[in-house]
Amino acid sequence: MKRSINQVGVIGLGKVGELVAGLLTDAGFKVSGYDAQARPGLRFETTELDVTDEHALREALRGVDAVVSCLPYDKNIEVAEAAASVGCHYFDLTEDVPTTQRVVELAQQHPGVAFVPQCGLAPGLIGIVGASLAKGFDTIRSIELKVGALPQNPTGLLGYAFNWSAEGVVNEYLNDCEVLRSGRRQMVPAMEEKERVVIGGIELEAALTSGGLGTMCQTYEGRVQRLDYKTMRYPGHFEQMHFLFDELGLRERREEVGRILVEAKPPVNDDIVYLHAAVEGVKNGMPFRENHVRGYLPITLTDAEGNDRTWRAISWTTAASAVAVVELVADGKLPQEGFVRQEDIALEDLYATTSGRRFADYGKIA
Repeated sequence: MKRSINQVGVIGLGKVGELVAGLLTDAGFKVSGYDAQARPGLRFETTELDVTDEHALREALRGVDAVVSCLPYDKNIEVAEAAASVGCHYFDLTEDVPTTQRVVELAQQHPGVAFVPQCGLAPGLIGIVGASLAKGFDTIRSIELKVGALPQNPTGLLGYAFNWSAEGVVNEYLNDCEVLRSGRRQMVPAMEEKERVVIGGIELEAALTSGGLGTMCQTYEGRVQRLDYKTMRYPGHFEQMHFLFDELGLRERREEVGRILVEAKPPVNDDIVYLHAAVEGVKNGMPFRENHVRGYLPITLTDAEGNDRTWRAISWTTAASAVAVVELVADGKLPQEGFVRQEDIALEDLYATTSGRRFADYGKIA
């Protein structure tokens, strides 16, 4: 079947963006990569681009059928507006609520193209998993979604490494969280409602954090009694973060805190991404709880030229999820226009894509 998307622009060629572009190439798309700095030697065409240059951004997007923004969350709106103005499909990895609200507006104002934000892990893959589990239930009492991107070999009281954006992590910890309680949407403080989680014999703790549900609260309001998203960390982590933000009074100094944390806990290559989704309710007429638990490790990928490269778990899981969604739109498995919610994506369809099948092949907990 002929694809509706053939050429894809990827803006932001950091660790995730470079892999997004590579996986798109492996999936049969022609890729144009854009970054603020020259990136020679990659296996797809690259061009320097200043995304604050409105004219240059729009001209770059005129030459592609779709764009995947892999930029920091505060740059995505500019790309989304440019995509809307030239009529190309838009995808991003954001967890930022105001960004997604603007993307929804653009989808309403510009028919004919698809707007698919929140294509990462949380929001993104974890919502796809949770919604797919929920479809098998007669009635649903609760949907509990959790993700933890962690070092395999933690040290210190924090037990953490900043393999993801420090600014994003700090925002997750400090911004209020949207949840469903008694079937209604509510905003509650982050880093609360801590609980113990054990995955494959590894003890973790989980607490509410913001942004991970995307649009799910709106989708399930009135249909599900309880819905929330929590981030998983090693035990004691959230106590230390409360000390940092509250006792030291650093809640209003987010940028400074981000710098301190990255210097104290820099990235590591030996990471692991845990996914834990659980749905409770009535299934086939009986009370039931269904769990989907995975632990994704770094993997070595071989490109079309036979070159091997090992990618961190956080990088490949985020990139593969995003590229799988692009494939689904391109192949007509998802709507070709309007706002597309992650919870409308079937997990079995994602597993059937070139990139998404890695989630089916890897990560099962013994």
